Amino acid sequence: MTGPGHATQRHRKFLDSGVISSDIPFAMLTIKKMTKALGGRVLFENAELTINWGERVALVGPNGAGKSTLFKIILGEEESDAGTVEREEYGLVGYLAQEAGDPGEASILEISMGISEELIKVMETMRTAAKDSGEFGMAQDRFEELNGYQLEPKAKKILAGLGYSQEDFSRPANVFSGGWIMRAHLARLLVEEPDLLMLDEPTNHLDLNSLMWFQRYLKQYPGALLIISHDRSFMDGVVEKVYEIDEQKFIAYEGNYSKFLQLKDERYEQQLKAFQNQKKEIARIQEFIDKFRSVGSKASQVQSRIKMIEKMDKLPKPRKPRKLFHFHFPQPPRSTQRVISLENVDKAYGDNVLYKNLDVHIERGDRIVLVGPNGAGKSTLMKMLAGIEKGDAGKRNVGTTTKIGYFSQHRAVTLNESNSVLEEVVEASGGMRENEARSILGSFLFKKDDVSKRVKILSGGEKSRLSLVKFLVDPPNLLLMDEPTTHLDLTSIEALLSALKQYEGTLVFISHDVHFIRSLAEHTWHIANGEVKKYSGGYDYYLQKSGAFGEDFFDV
Repeated sequence: MTGPGHATQRHRKFLDSGVISSDIPFAMLTIKKMTKALGGRVLFENAELTINWGERVALVGPNGAGKSTLFKIILGEEESDAGTVEREEYGLVGYLAQEAGDPGEASILEISMGISEELIKVMETMRTAAKDSGEFGMAQDRFEELNGYQLEPKAKKILAGLGYSQEDFSRPANVFSGGWIMRAHLARLLVEEPDLLMLDEPTNHLDLNSLMWFQRYLKQYPGALLIISHDRSFMDGVVEKVYEIDEQKFIAYEGNYSKFLQLKDERYEQQLKAFQNQKKEIARIQEFIDKFRSVGSKASQVQSRIKMIEKMDKLPKPRKPRKLFHFHFPQPPRSTQRVISLENVDKAYGDNVLYKNLDVHIERGDRIVLVGPNGAGKSTLMKMLAGIEKGDAGKRNVGTTTKIGYFSQHRAVTLNESNSVLEEVVEASGGMRENEARSILGSFLFKKDDVSKRVKILSGGEKSRLSLVKFLVDPPNLLLMDEPTTHLDLTSIEALLSALKQYEGTLVFISHDVHFIRSLAEHTWHIANGEVKKYSGGYDYYLQKSGAFGEDFFDV
């Protein structure tokens, strides 16, 4: 979408001045004939991409396809081997990386305002100087000159939407976790309002409440968006165009992610039909050549057809879109009806009381998602159910036949570091055929030689994915999963969903992936202020009954 109704302040200025026109699409970013190889592998070859003012674009492709590399090239952090990157000279580009650096002594509000050193000093003076002093008055005047009075309310509103309390605004950022610091940097970008906003996995550090607010905010964002995300629901709600990195090219599809999947299948069918028709045509021509090659009266016709084949632009056989690998994993042993329970449990970390007299009961076959703001105690509850952490008081009762599997994105203690990846899965499965184990591992991003790697040299993300595969080939009857989709691409997430839909045990999980939640959850437990409020329905039922996201919540 382009035009005066959907423009940043800078864009409006250019429209008013006549530098650009609202009547035609105006390119914010243009990539022409880009080629890039990395580690001996060609990522892009003569690839082209255009993003116009106000467009909302997703960049998709399997892990390793080159999405983050393309971001670095656009930002000037890396160079392409060939081709050009043209950015609108008047446009401001903002970028959110996956990790934040050291925040120093800055407060959450100071980071979100994106303020200069001078403005930081002015704000410090206003906080410490006497209100009736000349020093305070001079600082106040300078604060106004530097546009501080406009920045601050906008920043506070955005911070509140991203889950910060008013008390958090003035706290030093270095007392917060890395995820919360990332939120402050995200707020800074939204306050800054760049003409092209580039986001690499922006939902990784957001809980469901802040995610829903953020999604709504981006729908009204005046600039262009270029997003890398593995969150299908998020992309469906935000983007209007998808570029897929496929066979070293950027292939454009109009619509959101679900529309892209449909169009991608249609494109393959069209390409396959064209390939087959050309193959038939070549065979028909070749048949004529072979039949009349030695017939003198047909010599000119034969030569004409030989030249016809030589000049023909041969279509390559299209590569079939990557499909889910469906496997049937062993079903877990049957548990008792009451799988596990916590009775009158207290849990606190110092002065931070998370739970008081907590009572929860989980029955066989339950599929429960834990939702609530970050820091409310979702992961702590999961760890107490798993026996990883103990309550300060109360009882934990485990069914006599309950077999617990606890998956955390931060833990891989069940892995044998001397095994290869393939050995680890085959041993866990109790003797699965090697080719089947390779296929399952392939669905979770372990390709060819990867399965021969020793566990001890794997990255944290690889160990997390390997632990996940082990659960699938030897499932417990109570599966506890904390953010299981982290480190997975979109196809792998769908493979995990397919496996868990077949799972006959009891499932309790935490996720901020709405599509994942909607596909699996049958009960929703909302955790906040030391209470667990239970809803006997999935995520949409919870939204309807709880009124979690009223109109005021989405007021951006």
